[in-house]
Amino acid sequence: MAHETPAIETNNLRKEYPDTVAVNGISLSVDYGTIFGLLGPNGAGKTTTMRMLTTLTQPTAGTARIDGIAIEQQETVRSRIGFLPENPPIHDELSGREQLEYVAKLRDVPPTAREERIETYLNRLDLDAADSRISTYSKGMRQKIGLIQTLLHEPNVVFLDEPTSGLDPRAAKQMQEIIEELAAEETTIVLSTHILPVVDKLADRVGVVHDGDFVAEAAPDEIKSRAGTEGNESLEDAFLSITRDSRPPAK
Repeated sequence: MAHETPAIETNNLRKEYPDTVAVNGISLSVDYGTIFGLLGPNGAGKTTTMRMLTTLTQPTAGTARIDGIAIEQQETVRSRIGFLPENPPIHDELSGREQLEYVAKLRDVPPTAREERIETYLNRLDLDAADSRISTYSKGMRQKIGLIQTLLHEPNVVFLDEPTSGLDPRAAKQMQEIIEELAAEETTIVLSTHILPVVDKLADRVGVVHDGDFVAEAAPDEIKSRAGTEGNESLEDAFLSITRDSRPPAK
């Protein structure tokens, strides 16, 4: 399916705080169906970038459009996106199924589709404790509920912050398969994680943020090449090389 605009488009997007520049004028274009890996050391500006793109933080300057909609139109943008933060917003007093039904109603998922989608994902992720209270859930089980509620309304653009956190290898593989299937259906995925082999495997393009700047943005193999690593070295090696070389000189 042809699209007239990119799924994500930013122009000199910037966020300043009184004592620091968190994001320093990022310009980016991501096509539909792309899995985009957003990488960076702690404090580099990844979370601030994601929060601006998901309308949770207002930029200081610059522009951004998600699914063709300016981020200033917050409600419209939020209806088009899904966002899974590292700690998903869920209610401990509810069961997993009740949480998903609650979110589905908030997201205006049609009643005829609500139960089918919930059951499909619960089965897919082997969440057998769906009728138990979330307060009894492990970190991995909470993460599964977070992913499901992120996807229930079938968003066009999905932002995932450490989506495999707390998951066992089987569940992590299931989540990776879901990400690949969504991208094959033209959903755009922004994936931020410190588990670089996952990004190396899944991502079509990678952006490396360091000290608020995009210091590299390309396909994973090109990132490795630009970093001067050999073909048999990993994305992790390239990431470490790029972020080390882009540090300002010591005073």
